[in-house]
Amino acid sequence: MNKIVRVPTMLLLWLFACASLAQTVDDISPALRARIDHIAAQVLAQTGVPSASLALVQHGKPVYTHAYGLARVQPQIAATPRMRYSVGSISKQFTATAILILVDEKKLSLDDPVGKYIPGLTRGNEVTIRQILSHTSGYQDYWPEDYVMTTMKGATTAQQIIDAWAKKPLDFEPGSQWQYSNTNFVIAGRIVEIASGEPYFDFLSEHIFRPLGMKSVWNSDQNKLGDGDAAPYIRYALGPLRPAPKEGAGWMFAAGELAMTPYDLALWDQSLIAQSILKPESYKEMFTEVKLKNGESAHYGLGVEVVERSGHRSIEHSGEVSGFVSDNIVLVDDGVAVAVLTNQDAVGAASAIARLVAPLAAELPRSPAEEQALAIYRGLQQGTIDRGLLAPNLSDYFTAEALADYRSSLAPLGEPLSLRQSATEMRGGMSFRSFDILYPGKKLELTTYTYPDGKLEQFLIAPAE
Repeated sequence: MNKIVRVPTMLLLWLFACASLAQTVDDISPALRARIDHIAAQVLAQTGVPSASLALVQHGKPVYTHAYGLARVQPQIAATPRMRYSVGSISKQFTATAILILVDEKKLSLDDPVGKYIPGLTRGNEVTIRQILSHTSGYQDYWPEDYVMTTMKGATTAQQIIDAWAKKPLDFEPGSQWQYSNTNFVIAGRIVEIASGEPYFDFLSEHIFRPLGMKSVWNSDQNKLGDGDAAPYIRYALGPLRPAPKEGAGWMFAAGELAMTPYDLALWDQSLIAQSILKPESYKEMFTEVKLKNGESAHYGLGVEVVERSGHRSIEHSGEVSGFVSDNIVLVDDGVAVAVLTNQDAVGAASAIARLVAPLAAELPRSPAEEQALAIYRGLQQGTIDRGLLAPNLSDYFTAEALADYRSSLAPLGEPLSLRQSATEMRGGMSFRSFDILYPGKKLELTTYTYPDGKLEQFLIAPAE
């Protein structure tokens, strides 16, 4: 029998305090902090989401955490970085990593058929583990809705989900299409359990959470978050915030069961940047876009989206479960990551904040075309324009009336959160460019035509569709 070691109460309190302090860090410039705080505050004000909790990684390590708004609205309790939020489908990259750990241990292969581990699946002898991790399997999604259905308020099991959704006809030929499906990751979670001989959450704890020092991680599939964590909310149409219903036990499993603080998610992002959990070849598999049978890219790796942001590789995923939405962006080659957790479902505040903060933190430079567009835009907000930049047609377009309308409609918006080029092509002997101008809750589209000599033939701003 193991000897019971009793830890003095004061030592326990000290250890708890150290763990709590670790969730809070502030090691960035005042200017960057002010811009991040402005973005978060403006997005929350525009969307009405009660709170957001953020963690920033720079130079490969967590450097800033901050929480905004209310974790609980009745009674009012301010959000803090030490509170946990459900991260929803961000859990999928942990499931994919668990599979890749088993690949590294030679306990399975990505090209194994799923039927090798789970009998009775539709075409289980053809669909591969790689295809379930990349959403190219054809298994139908058991939860495409953005709300909790009545049937989901009762308990279920992974096997019951598999029996109901993974044994019906496929939605498409394996490998021929990309279609998001939570069912894929329930299958993947069971494969982790079968191949390792351990419960899914225990396997993650042993191989990921404890090695990385992620002390706050919680299995919200089995137990709801506590009173010291953020509370989940929903709205019906434009109505008031209401407490969100809890999914029944078993419904989220390996597709979305994890909850944690943003700091612990930042520790995970730090490991992705450092590639500290898996072998290099496994990270390459995870971060590489899967190709469909027709050669087109799925823009998805294994449990992660693969995105290019201003020419920089970004590994991303958002997440949503009842009452919570999250987003996680990792610019792996820049050593930068942004994790944002919010506590209202079906609203994109987390993604809006993350996508505005990431380029700031990575100090992604604007292109010359973006710099020129922003300078002209700022001038139009004041009702002025440098006519030396304009070809005759565009100079004629900017009449006194036009300049007055640009000023009266744009000046109240203030400085945009972001202005980035979204497309370019040649047309009519000129370079056509489109730009996204972002404000909290609002996006404008700018289109320009530029002659080879640099003169502008068009500079038009309109609401984005």
